[in-house]
Amino acid sequence: MENRFEWSALVLRVVIGLTFVIHGIDKFQMGLENVAGFFGTMGLPAFLAYLVAFLEVVGGVALIVGLGTRVFSAALAVIMIGAIVKVKLAAGFMGGENGAGYEFDLALLAMLIALSISGSSKFGLDSILFGKRAVE
Repeated sequence: MENRFEWSALVLRVVIGLTFVIHGIDKFQMGLENVAGFFGTMGLPAFLAYLVAFLEVVGGVALIVGLGTRVFSAALAVIMIGAIVKVKLAAGFMGGENGAGYEFDLALLAMLIALSISGSSKFGLDSILFGKRAVE
């Protein structure tokens, strides 16, 4: 059973990591000043846009390679909570006509919480660098 758990955690870790890397790179490509402006319209400090974009890319890569899975999953979960509360919650679960609801964010949040609780050591740098006990 433990082996099946590790394989499923690996799939979650890699897919979530890839998702965050792509979203983070997208923020850089659209211009962090634009993202900072958007954050400002929501009453958030502009520096958070830079922090979020950086954490999405670095945290996403870390998840893909299995480095600090629990820590980065928890940090990205905080970002998802912020996105749901500040941006998506008012639109509703499905988002109505524009489709910008919080269902996708909530699914990512659930997966991130699962990874922050369980970790994932299969093919992860944590287990290679620090041994399996470091990620259990």
